[in-house]
This record gives sequence, structure tokens and C-alpha cells, in this order.
Amino acid sequence: MSLEMTIKQRDNNQGIPNLEAFSNTLQDLAYKDNDIIVVTSDSRGSGKLVPFGEKFPKQMVEVGIAEQNLVGIAAGIASTGKKVFAVSPACFLTARSFEQVKNDVAYSDNPVNLIGISAGVSYGALGTTHHSLHDYAALRAVNNITILAPADNYETEMAIRFAAMTKEPVYIRFGKKPMPYISKNKDFEIGKGRLIKEGSEAVIIATGETVFPSIEAAAFLESHHGVSAGVVSMHTIRPLDIQLLSDLAAKYPVMLTVEEHMVNGGLGEACASYLLQKGKHVKFKIMGIPDEYTVTGSQLEIFNHYGISEKGIAAEVMKLIE
Repeated sequence: MSLEMTIKQRDNNQGIPNLEAFSNTLQDLAYKDNDIIVVTSDSRGSGKLVPFGEKFPKQMVEVGIAEQNLVGIAAGIASTGKKVFAVSPACFLTARSFEQVKNDVAYSDNPVNLIGISAGVSYGALGTTHHSLHDYAALRAVNNITILAPADNYETEMAIRFAAMTKEPVYIRFGKKPMPYISKNKDFEIGKGRLIKEGSEAVIIATGETVFPSIEAAAFLESHHGVSAGVVSMHTIRPLDIQLLSDLAAKYPVMLTVEEHMVNGGLGEACASYLLQKGKHVKFKIMGIPDEYTVTGSQLEIFNHYGISEKGIAAEVMKLIE
């Protein structure tokens, strides 16, 4: 996709899939930096990396469907000073390769950028074996990994540019569907949540692809219930923006977290843990995929089933207020 088309889509608030924004940004960086290396596990197609491979064949390593090898090889290359992006489906990258992520990347302090593609429930009808509803929880338990979930193309570009510069391990997860631009404000910073919309009665803290339906929910609350709700894009799960959390708890009596992850161990529990330990008292609820056998369907169908939608999120806010 041309830069001109990308700009036109941005100006019309029409985004492309974050995976494509990732690929475009990586290509832009690779033109100027031959230290950028992509390692894939038979996922250059699903990772939107075919154009990268065609333009930079000497900067791509294909290991086949062998995710544990993928991470080990990526760690080895990173140890030589290269800027490595290890790309694989999030469900396998953070489960099948967990031992290698823990030991070869995090504990060995190798600056590998782990890119989890088709994250959350993006694989839809392929079912729970292909859903990554555990990745935040698993990686939050491992020291020395920054965890990112960009909400739109802008946050994606900024996250990849950060990843290409940092000397620390990073995990970034991406879904598959086109994402509207949520904000044109140039205020992205790792470890700092973005206040997308101000409010006074409640705040919705969302991450990744749940940010946009949260924005829609805030608009619905205002138009149908006269409720003023703020929205935050908490694109960095770790390090968590505890200063922003503290400020939000002081301002808003009601707080709802929304994530495309199991309710156990993700963004919501990270926020709840901090607030409780600091004695911050708010009406609080975690919204995500409940602790049960997950239904099968498209991402949109699964979102709607669990209420991760404009009306579903708004309804949870109203329950907390009432």
C-alpha cells in the first residue's frame, strides 16, 4: 500500500489492519537500516511480510513451523547486535515458545522484538487452540519484557519505531481487522496511557482492539443516558502507567477495564492490583473473555457474545453507576 493511500485513509479516519501498518513501518525502517532482521515461522503471509521479504531477502530468516526454534534463533541473532523481529501467531509464540521467551530472551536480556500476530480471538472460527487469551498473563509473570497492544495504525507505527531502537525485550500483539484511527494527537509514549476522551462520571480503560468499541460505548452513554465517560488507550500493559491510574482513580468514581484477553492475569488484574494495594477505592470491573470454554465464531461474533461492543460496554458502565 502506498504512503499516499495510507495518508488518505488516515485523513478519512479509515485505518488498515495494524499488521499492515507494522509491515509498512518495518519496511520504511529497513530501507535505512540493514541491521533490521525479521525471523518468521512460516508466517510471512499472515504477518503481511511478503513485501518485506521481496525487498529485503537478506534480512529475513524463515525457520518453518518451529516456534521454539524461531525464538532461540532470534535471540542468537539479537545477541550479535542486530535488531530482530520474531514474527509468529501470538497463541503459539507465547505458549509453545514460552521456555525460550523466558530463558533465551528475557532472562538472557537479548533485545528480541516478539511480534504476536492474529492475537486475541482474531483467528475466530479456528477456535480456542488458536486464541491467545493467555499472553498478557504469561508474560507479565516473566521479568524483563515490555508488553504492548496498539489500538490503531498510529500507535502501531510508534510501537514499532520504539522497538527498533530499544535494547530490551519487547512483546507486541496485533489483530487482523482494519482499525480506525482513534486519535490524531501525537502523544504516544511507552509506559504512558493515552487519554482519548475526557469524562466526569466514569472511565473506560481499554487496550488493543477493544479501544475503538470503548470509544463507541462512551458516545452511546452520552447520547442515550447523558453519562460522561472518559476513555483511555492503555497500549502498554507493562510497564503499567500507575501515575495515570492513580489520577483516574482520584477523578472517576467508576472504572471499567476492557481487553481481548482472559479476565485472569491481564490488564484488568494489573490495574486492580495496583489500585487495591495503594488504597484507591473506585467501583471497578474487569471486562474481557470470562473464565469458561470460549465460544467459536468470528472476532466480531465473539466480541458481541461477551459484550465487548458499543452497547455491551455501555451497559456494564451503567451497572456500575447504578
